[in-house]
Amino acid sequence: MRRFAMDRLYEWKEDPDRLPLVIHGARQTGKTWLMREFGNTGF
Repeated sequence: MRRFAMDRLYEWKEDPDRLPLVIHGARQTGKTWLMREFGNTGF
């Protein structure tokens, strides 16, 4: 599944001056899914 938020996470990962990652949003919008998918594909 392609998501705009995934692109933003990859940009965050490549930034040498990145800050800690904080994901916030409404309930049941896929935040946990997004982080699991990012962990599996990005690291």
